[in-house]
Amino acid sequence: MAETRRKLSTVDPVWDRITIEAQAAVETEPLMGGLVHACILHHKSLERALSYRISAKLCSNEMSMMVLREIVEEAYAKDSSLIEAARADLMAVYERDPACHRLLQPILYFKGYQAMQAYRVAHWLWTQGRHDLAYFFQMRSSEIFGIDIHPAARIGKGIMIDHAHSIVIGETAVVGDNVSMLHSVTLGGTGKEEEDRHPKIGDGVLIGAGAKVLGNIKVGNCSRIAAGSVVLSEVPPCKTVAGIPAKVVGEAGCDQPSVQMDQTLRS
Repeated sequence: MAETRRKLSTVDPVWDRITIEAQAAVETEPLMGGLVHACILHHKSLERALSYRISAKLCSNEMSMMVLREIVEEAYAKDSSLIEAARADLMAVYERDPACHRLLQPILYFKGYQAMQAYRVAHWLWTQGRHDLAYFFQMRSSEIFGIDIHPAARIGKGIMIDHAHSIVIGETAVVGDNVSMLHSVTLGGTGKEEEDRHPKIGDGVLIGAGAKVLGNIKVGNCSRIAAGSVVLSEVPPCKTVAGIPAKVVGEAGCDQPSVQMDQTLRS
């Protein structure tokens, strides 16, 4: 009985599916075999694969892949919430991004997902007081992925960043669970002040492409921010805001805007 329980505890349907998709990818395109084996099939778990992928992406002449991989594996070993968030992010991308047809894709190809996992390790380093290493992860993520997230920012799980180019999230920003945002979103400040100065985004929020949310303001749960908007004041829950400066233009239109990904404005 104990042996049966042990075997059941090691069952991982998500990782099993990823490896099946990886095997199919190699059969379909043998030239991808080296990459797929190195990133997926040589590993026994999602966390091991992610530690390899993150370190391979962020390594440079300044910091070797071996050292970075040890750092990521240490973070995963000491804080299981990191891999729980990685799984939630993976499912968020798969369920919300119409261009994502396999769980394999975000791990191999989607820089929004990869950058989020690098941020999560950087944030763990920050909370451990290892600020310089955290800054290094931030710098390399910005250079490689084009996404600049301060390691002190607090971001929930189930995050989907579509396309993910030119995302900026400031030091005192807070992002809730199950948030979706598109490219060129800024969660920024409004000046040189050093106190709490960045937005607080609630759960289930959808932030459209190019939207700028500036200052220490709250964006309520399950609200929508239209593409290109500049948000300078509080957004009530379950509302849609649009414009420069953004104003309430209607209801959110559904219970879970970040999941539905409906960005149309209705009169």
